[in-house]
Amino acid sequence: MSSRRQFISLAALGLVSAPALADSETQRRFHAALERDPRLSVYADTVGELSGEAAIGGSLPSDLNGVFYRNGPGRFELGGERYHHWFDGDGFAQRWHIAGGKVSHRGRFVATQKFTEESRAGQFLFPAFGTAINRRGVKSNDSVNTANTNLLPFNGAVYALWEGGSATELDPVTLATRGVKAWRPDLKAMPFSAHPKLDPDGGLWNFGNAPGGDQLAIYRLNAAGEVTRMAMVPVPQLNMVHDFVVSARHLIFLLPPYDMQPGAGSLAESMRWAGGDRPLRAVVIAKDTLALRQVFELPARSVFHLGNAFEDGACTRLDAVLHEGDVLPDPGLPMHGEMRGLRENRSNTVQITLDYATGTAREARLFGVSEFPRVAPQVVSARHRKLVVLGAAGGTDLILSTVNLIDTDSGKADSYSFGPGWQVEEHVLVPRRGARSEADGYLVGAAQDTRRGQTVLTVFDAHNIAAGPRALARLSYRAPVCFHGNFLAA
Repeated sequence: MSSRRQFISLAALGLVSAPALADSETQRRFHAALERDPRLSVYADTVGELSGEAAIGGSLPSDLNGVFYRNGPGRFELGGERYHHWFDGDGFAQRWHIAGGKVSHRGRFVATQKFTEESRAGQFLFPAFGTAINRRGVKSNDSVNTANTNLLPFNGAVYALWEGGSATELDPVTLATRGVKAWRPDLKAMPFSAHPKLDPDGGLWNFGNAPGGDQLAIYRLNAAGEVTRMAMVPVPQLNMVHDFVVSARHLIFLLPPYDMQPGAGSLAESMRWAGGDRPLRAVVIAKDTLALRQVFELPARSVFHLGNAFEDGACTRLDAVLHEGDVLPDPGLPMHGEMRGLRENRSNTVQITLDYATGTAREARLFGVSEFPRVAPQVVSARHRKLVVLGAAGGTDLILSTVNLIDTDSGKADSYSFGPGWQVEEHVLVPRRGARSEADGYLVGAAQDTRRGQTVLTVFDAHNIAAGPRALARLSYRAPVCFHGNFLAA
């Protein structure tokens, strides 16, 4: 119990010692730049709830029925001040309902403790990932929980997830906030990451991490949402870890080389890139013991998102999007109105093979400029041959405009480009009932038409992405860009 309490307290390291640095100058610069560049609209502030019916272009498949849940940051400005980093915004949950050839949309803010107290005060009060603020004390991880990263339908409920705090339960239909979810009384306020992995039996695996804590919390929940296994795994020099993958026998984490310097400002500012001295580590935890099995080293790179993992004889293979150098500052640039001068994208989607006998890791490039890898839900933790990624035809990290379905055996990609004026969000594979292959179904996602200021639901036939969207469900308004979400079939 004491180690868990210590683990919880580490979430506030580096967040509470700096003065308030959210400022009106950032807000002024952004709005001046927005008047010149409509691409910045995807980083604009949102106020209040959204709801409406979408205008359908094309033909929605008759067998595509369900709810596409999405989540991302929506509030960036309050009291005349603006956050410095895209990751700071308060969570704005979204629900796309698809039924009978029609699409409706609803969006509302997650009423976390942070969001509620700051709304009442009319100003930002708590530290954020990339903005140092110290107007009110941090009592626990959930004091600063923005619930802004993923929306997970699970066991009849829906949960808004974040990096470093509890899940927040929402009403599956209205998206009204029901409250913080403690999976077990002694796990209250423990970090519960935004990237859980569902198991074929309906349960899930997840982890928690507090930067600088040198421990990973590992959770196994059954289909009823009960914690059946939990462990604290020591991992030296553990800092940034956003995602992981699960194979039949292992949990695998890729750890980029960052050092933690508490008191340097915001959490983002305290994460110092150490790639010249240390490698990217692949940390393998055995499922049966929840103990560290092996650590592999690769050339130093940053990583946010992984695809899937599976066992291949005496090896494990996994997909990841790897970025050269430190990428943490990049999503902060548009918050200041800077779309020019972004560094060239140096990311690649790769498949990594971990060879336990030799202790070596090798990688094969699958795709260039990319992010947001996903596989079909029925193959998570098993052998897969199709991988969805977004691409950036313009050559920058922050303007993703292509959708790509990669054949991981041949390396060929079935691709579609939305072209200039679009920013594409994460897409997910939705299998047909009784699907016989990973491409037997649909690719569903969202995209921002920045020229018209509208958000659009996109539907592709998964076996022919190059043909373009089979249907576009266009809202009459712009909804906030989302990071992640999941499709719940009717």
